[in-house]
Amino acid sequence: MAEIKLAAEARTEFGKGAARRIRRENKVPAVVYGHGNEPAHITLPGHELNLALRQSNVLLAIDVDGKPELVIPKAVQRDAIKGFLEHVDLLLVKRGEKVNVEVPVHTEGELAPGANLLEHVLNALPVEAEATHIPESVTVSVAGLDAGDSVLAKDITLPAGTTLAVEDDAVVLQVLAAQAEEAPAEGEAEGDEAAEA
Repeated sequence: MAEIKLAAEARTEFGKGAARRIRRENKVPAVVYGHGNEPAHITLPGHELNLALRQSNVLLAIDVDGKPELVIPKAVQRDAIKGFLEHVDLLLVKRGEKVNVEVPVHTEGELAPGANLLEHVLNALPVEAEATHIPESVTVSVAGLDAGDSVLAKDITLPAGTTLAVEDDAVVLQVLAAQAEEAPAEGEAEGDEAAEA
């Protein structure tokens, strides 16, 4: 996983008015916390941060007043309608340190023939990984799975240095038989027609 460098500025103004002013300047208010430090209030460049957050569990190298820090996003708030970034919570990490994150689950392959549906019980798999080696995603083959089959957390191959942060027998994916709409019984249809006459 590549580090994305962002220049940060310390923030001294707080509240809704200050946050609106920051966003008008195409910047995003953020808070950095972790390792027992006092939370640090900063602003980050909006466009660059938005591009960086397209990667899940991105590792950010920020520079606050000449002090370099490594952080990962823990909470991202976006405007519900327009989608722009409103606020970001960042967690301090160190090289070699293990962190708990959720990694997106992708599937490949075709289910067994039939009208089956694949249900993602977990869209993201909780794992523990080194902060500088967080996998971007995990891929699971669903080739040939039939109704009633499921994929458990322990069945997923994880990259080296990554371990599950969820029970081994947690269901991640399951295959469901498609429910066909029931046709009315012949007697019911005739009864309805007789009632209408």
